[in-house]
Amino acid sequence: MYRTREYLECAENCAHLAEQARTAPAARRYQRMEAAWRALAEEQQWLDGEIPPVGRPNSSALHSHS
Repeated sequence: MYRTREYLECAENCAHLAEQARTAPAARRYQRMEAAWRALAEEQQWLDGEIPPVGRPNSSALHSHS
């Protein structure tokens, strides 16, 4: 739980930095960083057993040659 909270705080900080960015490229960079921190927080929640794992794709679908 502690790490999840820390990652979400980092994401919020990046969101704030994106809003304050002076250029569009800088804003996009902070937005990507925010998304990465949120993904880390979600993965940490999964590792801590706080959320269920996402369903795994059907193995036959992985070998499909459409």
